[in-house]
Amino acid sequence: MFERVLVANRGEIAIRVINACHELGIEAVAVYSDADETAKHVRHADHAVHVGGSMASKSYLDMDALIEAAHETDADAVHPGYGFLAENAAFARRVVDEGLTWVGPAADVMEQLGEKTKSRKVMQAAGVPIVPGTTDPVTEASEVEAFAEEHGYPIAIKADGGGGGRGLKVVTEEDSIPDALQAAKREGEAYFDNPDVYVEKFLENPRHIEVQVIADSHGNVRHLYERDCSLQRRQQKVLEETPSPSLTPELREELCESARHGMAEADYTNAGTVEFLYEDGQFYFLEVNTRIQVEHPLSEITTGIDLVAWQLRVAAGEEFDFSQESVEPRGAAMEFRINAEDAANDFAPRPGELARYRPPRGIGVRVDDGVDEGDKISPFYDSLVGKFIVHAEDRESVVRRAKRALREADIEGVPTTIPFHQTMLDDERFQANEHTTKFIDEEFDLSTVPEWEA
Repeated sequence: MFERVLVANRGEIAIRVINACHELGIEAVAVYSDADETAKHVRHADHAVHVGGSMASKSYLDMDALIEAAHETDADAVHPGYGFLAENAAFARRVVDEGLTWVGPAADVMEQLGEKTKSRKVMQAAGVPIVPGTTDPVTEASEVEAFAEEHGYPIAIKADGGGGGRGLKVVTEEDSIPDALQAAKREGEAYFDNPDVYVEKFLENPRHIEVQVIADSHGNVRHLYERDCSLQRRQQKVLEETPSPSLTPELREELCESARHGMAEADYTNAGTVEFLYEDGQFYFLEVNTRIQVEHPLSEITTGIDLVAWQLRVAAGEEFDFSQESVEPRGAAMEFRINAEDAANDFAPRPGELARYRPPRGIGVRVDDGVDEGDKISPFYDSLVGKFIVHAEDRESVVRRAKRALREADIEGVPTTIPFHQTMLDDERFQANEHTTKFIDEEFDLSTVPEWEA
């Protein structure tokens, strides 16, 4: 096992990795920018290294500074968390070339699965259903027009390295194709340093369901079942749950085994998530996230398996001590992303100091956060305060327990998304599982969310 791990991240995921390191007897090294000098992840680590100056948003993207911090503290390995450089194959390769261990999949596998056209080919070869579309990049409007003529509108032009809605353009008529194609290319270049795009049939009212997978270096691949991430705003997840209330037991087994087989065929190691769209009883491969996910606690709390600890153990060469048959999820769970945002005013971010921060407690409630009372939510980074994960015997019980937990939370100084979550839990359409990925953007009335009172 490692003696010391550098955590190349910040906030709640850095705290999560630091905690896992400490439970395994590993020292944790934090990195920080000027803006994070007194942050919680710095206070919790065994060592901390400054990696950035006034451009705080770029500090955690400075490969040279991160590698230097690892060597300076004699770290054995680097855990990237999620976001920042977590899915950057060049950084993963650099870490290994520097004699360190990368806590994640191999760089070549990251490259293969990180580009959507390549990952679609891999999954299609493994027999995993994909949304009808191209498996090679398109360059000319005529190629897009030919696809639309064959499959009908609407269609989606997508950045090959994209995600989170960036580099995605939905087209409903032929005249829009040239402009949409160029816009998707520009966004792909700007956000992902990759101008390639592909085209696929656009599913109009899908559910978004993902499967948690982890694989060791001894040929063992396990799935930890699925998470339903259909409640989204502008293609950004706001609330996730498990199990998906849309799947039958038979379809759940088919979906999860499909993900497991696809990752095995890709020679994947460490933790990863296979994302699918689900519509009219059929699921389609969407993409692979080659890292730990924000919503990973749902899988942990229902299976009892510590994913982050296993990330470290897998990277250290250990073999799983549990079989697929022994992975038996219990009950249901929901994760609520608590952001410093004013949901009633179009989710406007409102950074500031947490004058009071008292998260909920009690049976069935887990809190993953990166702040304490008196800390500041920085304008330089994501507005996430923390995550409330609620577990109970079934979905109805989770909703009841979550209402109690959200009501119990006491946060002052910044607005949070708690009123939004409370309103959503009372929504009859959400309770009846009638929502899709478009529900918040097209059907939910934000005026029903109470306004923040400073």
